[in-house]
Amino acid sequence: MSRSPKSAAAAPADFEAGVTELETLISQLENGQLPLEQALAAYQRGQTLLKYCEGKLSDAEQQLKVLEGDVLKPLDTEAQ
Repeated sequence: MSRSPKSAAAAPADFEAGVTELETLISQLENGQLPLEQALAAYQRGQTLLKYCEGKLSDAEQQLKVLEGDVLKPLDTEAQ
């Protein structure tokens, strides 16, 4: 797999896409076959993806905390 990592600034389409891309990068890094520059770029992209996914999980956790009855209220991120 010699696919080069996406730009560190590009956000994934959604959480699942982020996790899939992160798993691919981890596999490439563990394989040890990437040249140094590509390995560094993959690591940086992985850090970006990790922060993105952690943020999405945190948002979901906060939404679950505001459950009232059978209704899931949207998270008001501006109030935090």
